[in-house]
Amino acid sequence: MKALKGLAISFSVVLAIFVGAAQADEVRVPISEQGSGAAIETPKSGITQASVEQKFGSPQAVHGPVGDPPITKWVYSGFTVYFEYDRVIHTVIHHR
Repeated sequence: MKALKGLAISFSVVLAIFVGAAQADEVRVPISEQGSGAAIETPKSGITQASVEQKFGSPQAVHGPVGDPPITKWVYSGFTVYFEYDRVIHTVIHHR
């Protein structure tokens, strides 16, 4: 009888752990907010290439334009900026 009681308690503990794990919350962090935690200023969508260059300086590398509409990529040390024609469409922060 003592063995059955011990087995029941063990089973209850295992069941509680399993149920707790099954009910765990999922944490989602948008890619744009992932990284070292330090805030980095980046160009906002819609501004011109001239404005980006004026505020952030010359890029380390320029790729493109490619495709239709033409997409150009400017690479800086902490982020990459994508342009459609001469307007920012997206900025990606580099993972460190």
